[in-house]
Amino acid sequence: MENPESLRVALLQCCSGKHADENQSLVLTQMTRAAEQGARLMLLPENVMGMHPQGPQVLAGQSSAFLQALQSACARLKLWLVAGTLPWLTRPDGAEISEGRVRAACFVIDDQGQIVARYDKIHMFDVQVADTQGAYRESDRMEPGDQVVLVDTPWGRLGLTICYDLRFAELFSALMQAGADFIAVPSAFTQITGAAHWSTLLRARAIENQVYIWAPGQCGSPYPGRFTWGHSMAVDPWGRVIAQAGDEPILLVVEADLNELGRCRRSMPMSQQRRLPLQVSTCAQFAKKED
Repeated sequence: MENPESLRVALLQCCSGKHADENQSLVLTQMTRAAEQGARLMLLPENVMGMHPQGPQVLAGQSSAFLQALQSACARLKLWLVAGTLPWLTRPDGAEISEGRVRAACFVIDDQGQIVARYDKIHMFDVQVADTQGAYRESDRMEPGDQVVLVDTPWGRLGLTICYDLRFAELFSALMQAGADFIAVPSAFTQITGAAHWSTLLRARAIENQVYIWAPGQCGSPYPGRFTWGHSMAVDPWGRVIAQAGDEPILLVVEADLNELGRCRRSMPMSQQRRLPLQVSTCAQFAKKED
């Protein structure tokens, strides 16, 4: 008999290469394993369909078939799924994306195989990093999304983010204020940025917003010159790491105490105590004027 006060969640950490069919086979196998271990909700990492050195457009033509295979598996296994990200050729309204770009789309599929939400990555990873690749320009190949997305599940309200979104606290705050109980962060952090900031940011977002954070990540080297951090994590609303992977592929299955949400929020009622926005003033008016 299912315990209504707990939720078993599976996080897939993998190294998705450039062959979509091989990645699909791996994911479907791991979905079966997750269901066999009692998971009701599973999360896949960013770029789960594949990471190609020439960009996500190379794999975009296979995205629809990949998604349909995931839907069929969810219905068969009675499993909810946050399907990482897929390179998608159209916007949520069906309009085609110009300039040869795609969107990084995160679909949520319920246990009947139905798509119940889609979130498109808002923040593009356009940065300089001291690794072998050096410069990253996601906006050259991806169009950013512009909608904050939550979805109701049998266990609570799930907010959606993707990888680089983790650095933008205002997105997580918006999700919390819209009623999020859990926030998904499918990712493919680089080794350099992951080692420096991954754990700190995930725990901070959980603490600030009093939510569970589910963060499955890519690991290893999907192609020469690109290295991802791994270390998938599940964090509770108090900021405790309840499960963490290393740097190898793994299916991480964790048990979440759903009562912890209420306990944490009652003991420290931050949502009732928020006072921003307040009036902002500068100190210029108090500066000593020169003679």
